[in-house]
Amino acid sequence: MELGIGIGWRPEIADAVEALSGIDWVEAVAENLCADHLPASLVRLRERGVRIVPHGVALGLGGADRPDPVRLASLAACAELLGTPLVTEHIAFVRAGGPLTASPRLEAGHLLPVPRTWDALDVLCENVRIAQDSLPVPLALENIAALISWPGEELTEGQFLAELVERTGVRLLIDVANLHTNHVNLGQDPAKALDELPVEAIAYVHVAGGVERNGVWHDTHAHPVTAPVLEVLAELRSRVDPPGVLLERDDAFPPAAELAGELDAIRATLRRAAPPADPRPAQRGGPGPGTRTAAVPVPADASGRTAAAPAPPRAHERTAAVPVPAGTRDRAAVAQTALLSALVAGTPVPEGFDPRRLRAQSRALAAKRADVVAKVAPELPEILGGGYRAAFLAYAGSRPMSDGYRRDALDFAEHVLIAGGPADPAARRRLTYWWQDRSGARPPRRATRLVRAARTALVGK
Repeated sequence: MELGIGIGWRPEIADAVEALSGIDWVEAVAENLCADHLPASLVRLRERGVRIVPHGVALGLGGADRPDPVRLASLAACAELLGTPLVTEHIAFVRAGGPLTASPRLEAGHLLPVPRTWDALDVLCENVRIAQDSLPVPLALENIAALISWPGEELTEGQFLAELVERTGVRLLIDVANLHTNHVNLGQDPAKALDELPVEAIAYVHVAGGVERNGVWHDTHAHPVTAPVLEVLAELRSRVDPPGVLLERDDAFPPAAELAGELDAIRATLRRAAPPADPRPAQRGGPGPGTRTAAVPVPADASGRTAAAPAPPRAHERTAAVPVPAGTRDRAAVAQTALLSALVAGTPVPEGFDPRRLRAQSRALAAKRADVVAKVAPELPEILGGGYRAAFLAYAGSRPMSDGYRRDALDFAEHVLIAGGPADPAARRRLTYWWQDRSGARPPRRATRLVRAARTALVGK
């Protein structure tokens, strides 16, 4: 399936995306789309023949729980609406707690790494099979960037991905920016990962920008693509011709000319890194010139299992489903809950983790919450002014997220009001009305909204 060159579609750059030349396809965040209608910009793109791929961020397929049927149904409906050739998600967990641990449900609000262990792989593979059976199109999974690593890991990233593909037949979405992030933060070699993973299973590739601060690489998607990330893209292209390559940008959107320049740099990198042409015919997606498939052998563990060499991977086959061994999900649930609780609720750092890195990850999660809440509820920073961010970070330090960002915005507003803020009476009245309008069982009637708006206007004079 050929995709070509694409860009991540976001409402803030919808006009720029439509105006860019040479765009073959776009990717849209699945959770930001309604199953019954599309934004006008996506409708126009689809009418022009531009493919639209939904990219999920909330399934948490690496989590201890089985995938939520409601979220799966929503993703399936999105795929049907778009007529997409595939859907994508992440190899990550995003929530923990709940019935498996008899503890409150916690939401990370971001993608967190799963341990590269056989137990975690068993859980992930069963979750992937459940998702595959629920979706009308093929699924591809993305490697994630990380600030932290789990103790006691048994597989490298490439070996973990190879075994996942071998067991489930799932496709891969390889993010070269994430490979670079993990190189800086965790010392993992991108070239080694590319050598070990089944490149023939790649559905497409992500390229994105980031920034390094104090020796830590932050995968921000809000900065220009850097030369080291393009070098990882070149490494990948020297092994395989990916069906699609997509530029991601999620914040601090630059002018359209800068986006076009980054797309040109991606095209130039792909051309430069392509291996010399071979006069012999070769089928795309199979071993060919410039394609390396060697894997590093791993000794058998106590159970007799080894990391499967990915040559030749069965990227389009699925092995027979094997039930997750008893107790595996419970152990995963306890470990993930302990880690997430340390990150968002200030509980002790689990044994084996680097406390300094956990503090950095915790700050990053809180900052992301503040940024996303400001986007989903822009009235809050408007009402609170320059004090919004400090107030939200103080709130986040004592109130873990439990039910998504919109609920988080309401809980934050309630927290501020209960604490007696804001100090300005007009701002407090506005915040009170904002919270009342959104927290009730049903929205207030039009007459009520008009009266409140009039009162706010009078107070503000």
